[in-house]
Amino acid sequence: MLSRATVLTMLALVSISSNLAGQEDWFARPRADVGVNFILSDPVGEFDHFVGMGAGADFFGRLPMDPMGFLSLRADLGFLIYGYESQRVCFEGVGCRVQARLQTTNNIFFGGIGPELAIPLERARPYVHAFVGFSYFNTTSSLEDLWGNDSDFNTENYGDGTMSWGLGGGLEMNLRQGRVPIDLNLGFRYHRNGRVEYLTKGDIVDNPDGSVTMYPVSSEANLMAYHIGVSIGIPRGRDHY
Repeated sequence: MLSRATVLTMLALVSISSNLAGQEDWFARPRADVGVNFILSDPVGEFDHFVGMGAGADFFGRLPMDPMGFLSLRADLGFLIYGYESQRVCFEGVGCRVQARLQTTNNIFFGGIGPELAIPLERARPYVHAFVGFSYFNTTSSLEDLWGNDSDFNTENYGDGTMSWGLGGGLEMNLRQGRVPIDLNLGFRYHRNGRVEYLTKGDIVDNPDGSVTMYPVSSEANLMAYHIGVSIGIPRGRDHY
């Protein structure tokens, strides 16, 4: 009877261990995560008086600080385009037999790093994060042919940088489990850029003598960013599975 009880106890312990191990498989975070988001930006406060909504992309990486991923270190790098102008131009000495398209874009390049807190569930992962970093506002002009092919002519008309900080949050929903999990990422982020100088559509004036006059705006440039994207887990060693 003692032997039988011992065997039953050992079987029960094996069963419990297997269940716990199965839970660890879907709770434990990968070694790291990388992802890309499509972004829509909405200016707030004073910035809203000068520019409209913008669009861009954000590339991010995340390194868990504990096995279940409650706390992670997150880094982001991305860009937004908040203004755009396009016009046909001719060449002096040739006339309009040869034409090109002059493209001018107003951009924000940004980056940040900071902590991320999350609640790891089986099929979803709500999270909040904070960051400090930089934002660089610039306006560039380039020449393209009328079919949209780039040329080697590209000039930065104006640029100004600033330190930034912000807060964000979102929800990751699991699309694929396993060694290389894939998640759908929905979220938002507030960018506190402070006061910066930048150009908007129409702030570059071409003078008759060929010179250019610029009328930069100086204001606070804070914005909300809303994103949708995907993240992919970088697996740990096989001994963890």
